[in-house]
Amino acid sequence: MNFTKLQGAGNDFVLVETGDIKCDWSRVAVAICNRRFGVGADGLLLLLPSGVADFGMRIFNPDGSEAEACGNGLRCLVKYVLDRGLLADIETQEVLVETTAGIRKAVVNRAIDRPAQIQVSLGVPKFEARDIPVIIAEGDRGLVDIKSMLSYTIIVDNRELPLNFVSMGNPHAVYFSEHSVADFPLGQLGPKIEWHEMFPQRVNFEVARVISRRRIEARVWERGVGETLACGTGASAVAVAAQLYGFVDSRVDIKLPGGILSVEWDGIGEVFLGGPAEIVFTGEWPE
Repeated sequence: MNFTKLQGAGNDFVLVETGDIKCDWSRVAVAICNRRFGVGADGLLLLLPSGVADFGMRIFNPDGSEAEACGNGLRCLVKYVLDRGLLADIETQEVLVETTAGIRKAVVNRAIDRPAQIQVSLGVPKFEARDIPVIIAEGDRGLVDIKSMLSYTIIVDNRELPLNFVSMGNPHAVYFSEHSVADFPLGQLGPKIEWHEMFPQRVNFEVARVISRRRIEARVWERGVGETLACGTGASAVAVAAQLYGFVDSRVDIKLPGGILSVEWDGIGEVFLGGPAEIVFTGEWPE
């Protein structure tokens, strides 16, 4: 089985063109993503045919679970499609990709003197409890509008954490800190928040600090993965929550350990994510 390793701001993936290959992809993801005995990656990307878009995509986490959405994975998949010349129209400016969370659009900006820049739409953010999903204790306030998703406090290891809930096609809980995110005990608190009983499908957790109206620093604990060097939907959730607070402008750079991702949101419609995407190497995985 041929594969290609790609990365976007250090968020790395193993991509496989599935064709007619039939197998237990959850099991393959656990093996191939292992950083000691496999190729090593934050996720397994499957490039699929689609009857409603240019291509289809599925993504499996290193623990074998399937994710609904992945911003960096989507950008890496489009990078692969462009480099391999898989588009019928090689001059096209848009690529449509069918995902579990819906059809996502990638905009390709070509230039003579540099690689094509890829910006992807992650859809319209959602905020209601059923969309995250999150279970609120009986008698507690519900999450029924955009404002109510802000600053819902939970206590983990005797630490009060005001969380901000956003669905980017997958669930996110964002915590804004006044201190450097490098000092936050993400390895300790991340898994406890991911598996907190209020999140029936678990949750991705972000700690962020606003530096200016155009820049935020963040770290991400990804559901089914652990801490990653970058996360596209996580960066988008941070930007959306920060904009709802009025902390930032409509375009903001999110500085993550693996690099910088840019997020644009007009406060109403789709969120757009941009950043680097590179092919690292190719190889063959034993069937």
